[in-house]
Parts: sequence; structure tokens; C-alpha cells
Amino acid sequence: MSSPTDAILDVDLLAFERGDRDERRAVVEGVRQSLQTGFVYTSHDIPDDVLDGAYELLATFFKLPNDVKQRYRVPESHGQTGYTGLLVETAAGHDAPDWKEMLNWGEDIAAGHPLRRRYPHRYADQVFPEADVPGITKVLMTFHNSLHDLQRRFLCIIALGLGCDEHFFDDLLLDGSTLDRAIRYPPMEQAPGETHVWAAEHGDINLITALPRATAPGLQVRTDRGWEDALPPDGYAIINTGIMLERLSNGIIPAGRHRVVATPGQQGERYSVVQFCHPSPWTILFPLPSCVTGERPQRYGAIEAGDLLDRVLWEINLLS
Repeated sequence: MSSPTDAILDVDLLAFERGDRDERRAVVEGVRQSLQTGFVYTSHDIPDDVLDGAYELLATFFKLPNDVKQRYRVPESHGQTGYTGLLVETAAGHDAPDWKEMLNWGEDIAAGHPLRRRYPHRYADQVFPEADVPGITKVLMTFHNSLHDLQRRFLCIIALGLGCDEHFFDDLLLDGSTLDRAIRYPPMEQAPGETHVWAAEHGDINLITALPRATAPGLQVRTDRGWEDALPPDGYAIINTGIMLERLSNGIIPAGRHRVVATPGQQGERYSVVQFCHPSPWTILFPLPSCVTGERPQRYGAIEAGDLLDRVLWEINLLS
């Protein structure tokens, strides 16, 4: 584990799962401390070929002509599946849209599932560019399952740190609307104006987000010391916290504020593939009893996870 003086620590998920009581306790404490920034780096066991295959086929997709990519737009899904073009998503509180394009996907649930009837825009049929990038569906779903398993396991550490049973989040994640997002950030010299950045400052809406790899620097974290580059050790994934976890923890774990910006003179494009870990949308988000004390009175009321997500999608111009 990194020195306690570091703003963002690196921890060993595998040591937590295989270690003795003291090793597990050390990882829980390291995560608790690091998440005061909203960020932590963790070891993982996702095979390189899973990541390599996903990034290779996604690069093939983003190189397709724009009119071909537009065939995979699904406006009624509000960014939950299919292609989202350049200058569409706008960070809450900002005027200039982000300079990025995205491919979004998740996991289908049964057509007759009550969640699908109640939240049709959350569980639209998944759209993959299989016709133009053969084999991409299987590769991206393998990526989805591998990363979702990592996030589920990491939430066991967070649950213990909040005074819950380590499997507290398992039930919340059942049939959740977890979303994968491949993001291409084009070269900044091609941006249409000086006010655009790759992604303006924001906090994610979900429980936690995982980023196992990026092809170039650019992700920055806002800490008490200012903006700091997120630079995990080789073989580590970045985990950051979202607004839903902030509400559940009564603010003990803040949502990690971050942005993606090119440094002056930085050339070329950037790719990253993230996964937003969501509970099922009918989950009621309410501060955990273990997180409410006399010194920390209840800060948040109850809200349905699906309603909170829609509120944020409206703010970032994905819901209209």
C-alpha cells in the first residue's frame, strides 16, 4: 500500500480476499482513507487479453465514418446504450459540451422483467455495432462481466468500512442498470472552440466507477491540494465513488470530483473504457444507520435510484 501521505492510495483487493484478519483490516482502512478523495487504485485480476480485445475493437469502431456510427444512436435510451456523438454530453453546471464521443452498453434483462416494464428507458435492447465490427458484442460483454465482478468484490471492502456486512451491496446490485462506456477523446487541436475540454469537472452519479486502463494521461482528481493527475501503478484499476454512495454513506464517502483535460501541447487522442456500477433503479437510497450519528446528523432524505439518475441525466443534457 502507498504511503499514508499520498492523496490517492493503492490497495490490494486480492490481499483482502486471500489474507488474514489483519491484512483484510489494513485494506479496509486504506480504502476508507483513500476514498476521502473519492478515488483509490486497486490491484485486479482481469486478464490482459480481455482488455486488449475490447480496446482494439473499440478503436476500430471509432475509426468508422461518422454516418456509419450514427446508425447506432438510440436517442430514446438517453445514453444508456448505443452511440453518443461529439458535443452532446455537457457536465452539470457547464455551458460547453464535452469534446468526446462514446459507445455505451450494458446487460439485457428478460423482456418480461418488472424492472424493464417500469423503467423502459433504463433497460432498452442493447445495440452493438456488430454489423460493422464483427465479434465486438462477445468481446464487450466479456469485458462487462469481468469488470462488474471486480466492482462487486470491491464493494465488499467499502461495505465493511461503512459498518455493514461485506455482502451488503450484493442485493442492491441484483439486475442493476450497470453501464459500460467507451470514450474517445479526439485531439484537442480539432475542438471547435477554446472553451471545450475533453470532460469538464463532474461527479459520477452511481455507486462506484472502475477504469482499468486509459491510453493516455488526462484524468485529474480534485483534492484539498488542488487538481492531481490520476496515475495508478501498472496493473492497477482506478476506482472512484459516485453520488449514490455519497448519499448512502451520509457523506462519509464523498463523490469523487474529476475532469479529463489534455495538458498544454499534448498531441493525439485518448481512449478509456469505464464501467458505472449502479444498483437496481427501484433501490431506495437512504443514509445507512451506521453512518448517522450525533456528530454527523442525517444529511440526505430518501430518493429512488432511478429518479436520482434521471435527475442527473437531465442536468447533463442526456434526457430531454
